[in-house]
Amino acid sequence: MSTSRKPTELGTLDIGKLLLQYSLPAIIAMTAASIYHITDSIFIGHGVGALAISGLAITFPFMNLASAFGSLVGAGAATLLSIRMGQKDYDSANVILGNAITLNVIIGLSFTIVSLLFLDPILLFFGASEGTLPYAREFMSVILIGNIITHIFMGLNALLRSMGQPKKAMFATIMTVVINLILNPLFIFGFQWGIKGSALATVISQFIMLMWQLKFFSNKSNFIHFKKGSFKLRSRIVKESLSIGISPFMMNAAATVIVIVINQGLIRTGGDLAVGAYGIINRISFLFVMVVMGFNQGMQPIAGYNFGAKLYSRVDQVLKKTIIRATMVTTTGFLIGELFPRAVASIFTDDVELIDLAANGMRIVFMTFPIIGFQMVTANFFQSIGMVKKSIFMSLSRQLLFLLPCLLILPYLWGINGVWYSMPIADTISSVIAAILLVRQFKSFRANGDAPIVAEDN
Repeated sequence: MSTSRKPTELGTLDIGKLLLQYSLPAIIAMTAASIYHITDSIFIGHGVGALAISGLAITFPFMNLASAFGSLVGAGAATLLSIRMGQKDYDSANVILGNAITLNVIIGLSFTIVSLLFLDPILLFFGASEGTLPYAREFMSVILIGNIITHIFMGLNALLRSMGQPKKAMFATIMTVVINLILNPLFIFGFQWGIKGSALATVISQFIMLMWQLKFFSNKSNFIHFKKGSFKLRSRIVKESLSIGISPFMMNAAATVIVIVINQGLIRTGGDLAVGAYGIINRISFLFVMVVMGFNQGMQPIAGYNFGAKLYSRVDQVLKKTIIRATMVTTTGFLIGELFPRAVASIFTDDVELIDLAANGMRIVFMTFPIIGFQMVTANFFQSIGMVKKSIFMSLSRQLLFLLPCLLILPYLWGINGVWYSMPIADTISSVIAAILLVRQFKSFRANGDAPIVAEDN
């Protein structure tokens, strides 16, 4: 029995069922990715020590930056691939696949070489101290050597989703988590390899699933597969891929800047363990944010199709249902962060001081968590209906216009709590902006009725 869906179903079937059907694979994959990072921190915290968690947190900007360069290729190539497949232009789609591999190798290798050459200065700039530098260096040395593997793995997973294989992409992500869960304790506790063992588990798990991906794309019975000559770069494909990928690249790059400023503020006001506390808070918040992103991925095709078909009541329905479900998820995170912060922090470490710092920070950072779901869904909604400028503005303004100034000013007034309070303040302001933009947009819907609405901002 075929599991394929007709596009018209997006405009006729029940919105609630559609949202669940389209969101579930993404939610599972996103949650698995989050668990992947959480388990790393847990094994490192209990197997290596509290300072090792701080050393791991120092590497977050590095990981964000690597993801930024990965999304520069992956997001653009995935979009181009889906367009060519819609046009039944499978020859061009195969060239896009090959070019994506080549670009990932070039960018990934360049990033690795530059980063390894200047590893210590970069880590010190990111907030490493004499105590945390050895852990951060040991972890990143392995991760950077395997950076090309990560770039290609993530890129091919994006291409799998764009060619209508979300379950295979989900399988690849889940299997990396399973393999990592097996290798992490073996390398850290069994072989006593410390934080380097955790990094090796990460790279090896991705390498194993990359081999599976390469086997899939080598199968000539697939519409999209590796072909001789497709790996030679074509200037048009490169330009189009990078121009599309620049938006997620900018968002990841902005996130990198923010994490650096947070780390530096925490080092100055709370010391090395404060950075470790942020690492714990970041991992927990990431879990709930990933679920919301899964709902966003499910909403995107439904909102986009019905907007294009001028079925604005259905656009309204899917937006409301996504906001409600996202808010339920982030409210759950709020309750956990406010009621059980010490219990959560204890999962990662036995160090009493680190638990105290993480519990205090978690209560403050999570205080406005229920509204984060609304802000994230709204930004994604504008992207879904083609209003990319509004989406980018909402994403970047939260980080650069609101959060960054708070991080630069408030720590001088309130110390370490100034760093923590910066985040809920920025979330509140950005959510108010999101509400204003959303209200204006739906007034435009009502005013225009069934008339065409321009899908891009002026």
